[in-house]
Amino acid sequence: MTKIFTYLIISFLTMGCVSKEFDQNKLNDAALFHSAMQNLSDIIVYDIFSPPVASRVYLYPSIAAYELIAKDMPLKYKSLVGQVKGLTKIPEPEKDFENYNLNLTIIHAFNQIGRALIFSDVLMDKFEKRFKNKLISIGVPKKIKIASEKYAEKVAKHILNWAKDDLYNQTRTYSKYTILEEEVFWKPTPPDYMDGIEPHWNKIRTLVLDSANQFIPKAPLKFDLTKGSPFQKQLQEVYEIGNKMDPEKIEIAKFWDCNPYVTHHRGHAMFATKKITPGGHWIGITAIAGRTANSSFDEAVNAYANVSISLFDSFISCWDEKWRSILVRPETLINQHYDEEWLPLLQTPPFPEYTSGHSVISRAAAKALTKLYGNNFKFTDTTEVSYGLPSREYNSFIEAAEEAAISRLYGGIHYRMAIEEGVFQGEQIGNYISDNLETNIEISEITLNQD
Repeated sequence: MTKIFTYLIISFLTMGCVSKEFDQNKLNDAALFHSAMQNLSDIIVYDIFSPPVASRVYLYPSIAAYELIAKDMPLKYKSLVGQVKGLTKIPEPEKDFENYNLNLTIIHAFNQIGRALIFSDVLMDKFEKRFKNKLISIGVPKKIKIASEKYAEKVAKHILNWAKDDLYNQTRTYSKYTILEEEVFWKPTPPDYMDGIEPHWNKIRTLVLDSANQFIPKAPLKFDLTKGSPFQKQLQEVYEIGNKMDPEKIEIAKFWDCNPYVTHHRGHAMFATKKITPGGHWIGITAIAGRTANSSFDEAVNAYANVSISLFDSFISCWDEKWRSILVRPETLINQHYDEEWLPLLQTPPFPEYTSGHSVISRAAAKALTKLYGNNFKFTDTTEVSYGLPSREYNSFIEAAEEAAISRLYGGIHYRMAIEEGVFQGEQIGNYISDNLETNIEISEITLNQD
């Protein structure tokens, strides 16, 4: 009888141990990483980061996440070390914390780096509290939590040290743009006549591109307001389209507005609305693509890394041209020479005209996504739904990028030449990054076999 009782006790204890054993597959849901990225986007909106700066906020957390999957999955992913400027191998975990969970470490590292790059710690605190409650609900053991957090700290510190060398902090101290009197040059635009944003962004370290000026677009058309001149015809086109907008063009323009800070004036009152940046819109499309394709956790990380790198380098390239040509916006000339009361459909953002940022970064991001998901990837873009706009459907990422580009003409804030040359600039950047950046080894092998 005693033997039977002892056996039952041992069996019960054994069963208890088994039932409490943590199933790490519970952390494999890609939705966990999508939610971390969405939280970062929400904070970027709240903190009102400019488009170039926002691309930097997306970049470094995404690369940390990617390097972790490349370390743990070397047969599927290739490290960015040796592929992007200045990056060195991420550290190994301490021996006491070798039982980390990869995906949990990724999210912790992502959030720690994101926290260092944003202002609103309170919003990050709220997300992390929700995330910790999620970990409790799925039964993550304390030792795995601690190990993952400790290793994430090491990786985050490593990536942030690398980030310090990109000249961002130094450019915070550089001088503002001094307005040039000649009519051809950009002037601050209504309603708030803000200073030009990031005139020194071309000094930021590129990742894959050789330099900020590797792909210099051809010069804008010669400034000439004589009726019938090539430049005047482009200005006239903006004016005429702005005066005869149909519902479809209006919807397209508003959908791709992506102005992080739009001011509204009502008498003596002023208020502002905040939205995602152009880069944030493509980060949103990346999430949609991942969900549509049922991408795994690591595949989602890979996609975000590729897109964030493309966005970062393309903003540097675009801003290099903007602050080289310093071309005046259509709104300024239309108000001076055609109609002083004329307003574009969209509020003109505070930086020079040429080339179109939407055109450049959208094309580059679309090329990155096309490399991962293919040419004919149909998706429904719901990125702007939370901002009160309807979703739009596309048959490919390139189709979406083309619409994003032409939307700036409909919005009244770009000449056609800035759009067309911007698309070409983005195409060059996208192709170069695609040719010189290898992440997914399986895709690389497929490409080589096809060649």
